[in-house]
Amino acid sequence: MTHKPWRGITVATALPLTDDLAVDFDGFADHVRWLAENGMDGVAPNGSLGEYHNLTDEERARVVEIAVEASPEGFGVMPGVAAYGSQETCRWIEQAASAGAQSVLLLPPNAYRADRQTVIEHYRAAAAVGLPVVAYNNPYDTKVDLTPDVLAELHGEGLIVAVKEFTGDVRRAYEIRELAPELDLLIGSDDVLLELGLAGAVGWIAGYTNAFPRACKELYDLATSGRAEDIEKALPMYRDLHPLLRWDSKTEFVQAIKLSMDIAGRRGGPCRPPRLPLAPETVERVTADTKAVISKGFN
Repeated sequence: MTHKPWRGITVATALPLTDDLAVDFDGFADHVRWLAENGMDGVAPNGSLGEYHNLTDEERARVVEIAVEASPEGFGVMPGVAAYGSQETCRWIEQAASAGAQSVLLLPPNAYRADRQTVIEHYRAAAAVGLPVVAYNNPYDTKVDLTPDVLAELHGEGLIVAVKEFTGDVRRAYEIRELAPELDLLIGSDDVLLELGLAGAVGWIAGYTNAFPRACKELYDLATSGRAEDIEKALPMYRDLHPLLRWDSKTEFVQAIKLSMDIAGRRGGPCRPPRLPLAPETVERVTADTKAVISKGFN
């Protein structure tokens, strides 16, 4: 492909819910449009931040359709298509293609600790549907690690075009580059943005862009420019934002990002169970971190 819609900043979209926990589809469409207007390159609906586990099939399909409908020309839509079964994953890829998405984001099998051959076959089945597949490596939650050599095998067979690398181990960036030099590395955790930008990442599947897209874009552009003077500018900004960005890699990341959205003037709203409201002390900490960022003039 000459156009690679998984590159740049793709927002792992939070899904706004009403107070009675219904999906606010109109609010979600508005959020997608707002992200596009504020410099983002695309959205990744139906990821963990989008609470896909807690959606009905009808809701999950409609979220993808709305993301495509609300997107301006050239804006990427990369739905999460994770499922317990490979056949179900393939059906979600077909749905994404039918809705007009340009690529998909796929976790390895995670109903159990899958072995290497199971992982390969899972991605082989997914790739056969036809949309470009971005692998998502999150061994903390899936208990399956897409190590650099596994990624190289997947890419070498043409099964994946990129990887969202969430481990936080920035050393992997260099090994991935050595074993699969044409595989696109995407930043998968907000709190290693600068480190992976320096290591050659060409995209960022981002969480806190839901609340602070312009500040995040400025930081991403500086971190990935390859110019020493830009890194010098990025470092103090990164330090200012990092207390907030690191919530993206914590267990409470969905609630934390939604709370920051609410404080920043974007509707985040509650989460569906089993995610519970944040403990009072966590609300206090996230609130303080968010207000500190706002007070420094970001967004």
